[in-house]
Amino acid sequence: QVQLVESGGVLVQAGGSLRLSCATSGRTVSMYAMGWFRQAPGKEREFVAAVSQSGGKTYADSVKGRCTISRDNAKSTLYLQMNSLKPEDTAVYSCAAGLSFTLNQYRYSHWGQGTQVTVSS
Repeated sequence: QVQLVESGGVLVQAGGSLRLSCATSGRTVSMYAMGWFRQAPGKEREFVAAVSQSGGKTYADSVKGRCTISRDNAKSTLYLQMNSLKPEDTAVYSCAAGLSFTLNQYRYSHWGQGTQVTVSS
């Protein structure tokens, strides 16, 4: 079992930056692929970024070039650096862990509770 707790969500102006963190505990986090997903009001949850057990990364087209996902297995923490933020990035951001490196949210078995990111125009 893995427990995930996100932090770092804030109110930020368009063009600004922030870093989300996802602290994990429980089973060895290095055995899991990790991902970030987001859900805006009235919309379906969508994929943002993922990092594999070996460090491979993939991003949604909407954030490519603006976001960087990283993991520090020694600290059991996942990060999402977000730059050049836009109002459309406003959402609840959740981290997830799963055995498969995939964009498919249904393949992730463990989820955090989410952190709110609000980007003002």
